[in-house]
Amino acid sequence: MIQSLKALLRTMGDSLRDLSSIIVVVAFFQLVVLAQPVPDLLNILLGTFYVVMGLTFFIYGLEMGLFPLGENMAYAFAQKGSVLWLTAFAFALGFGTTVAEPALIAVSKEAADVAAAANAIASDDTAKLAYANGLRYTVALSVGFAVLLGVIRIIKGWPIHYFIITGYLLVVIITTMAPKEIVGIAYDSGGVTTSTITVPLVTALGVGLATSIKGRNPMIDGFGLIAFASLTPMIFVMLYGMVVL
Repeated sequence: MIQSLKALLRTMGDSLRDLSSIIVVVAFFQLVVLAQPVPDLLNILLGTFYVVMGLTFFIYGLEMGLFPLGENMAYAFAQKGSVLWLTAFAFALGFGTTVAEPALIAVSKEAADVAAAANAIASDDTAKLAYANGLRYTVALSVGFAVLLGVIRIIKGWPIHYFIITGYLLVVIITTMAPKEIVGIAYDSGGVTTSTITVPLVTALGVGLATSIKGRNPMIDGFGLIAFASLTPMIFVMLYGMVVL
């Protein structure tokens, strides 16, 4: 119990330290550059406290639960020796974590609102919801495919740079053919997918899998899944735009 409390307090200190740079920047520009008092100071301080506590519990939860869970499941599937179940788990993990990604939900909703305002889709709620969900599930499918591909790469020991170079060549080619309205959204989708939920579990999966397979180096082979998860959404979303828009 005491060890857990110490670990929690250490995580809280790390969170406060990480957020301090943001606080200093905002305070400097507000008080020195703009030379204005901080509006609604009490609520801002309260909100900052909530952010620190939320980040603390989130990081502590990752270290306590999600990282060990991802590594243990990867190890268990590798010991089971079933490539089919391992790849199915990899796809489901990539899809499930991306669907639940808060950043992707926010971007999809904003993209639907902008598309409706630009008359690219109907402005009613049903059309906007269909567009947002279509975008969201397209990204989720792409990340599921990316994690599956990354797991196969780890199993086979294939060099990662061949996949990355080929992927970005596809991005460049498809960019020239995709509607201009979807290109920016596609590129942003590659960033928002690799956020708070996806990164910890996918990273743990890769490291755990590379650790459990003989001849694989966790440092060399265990990382790189996030690069796939950032790359494939750009391709899938631009193809989605070519179909929908």
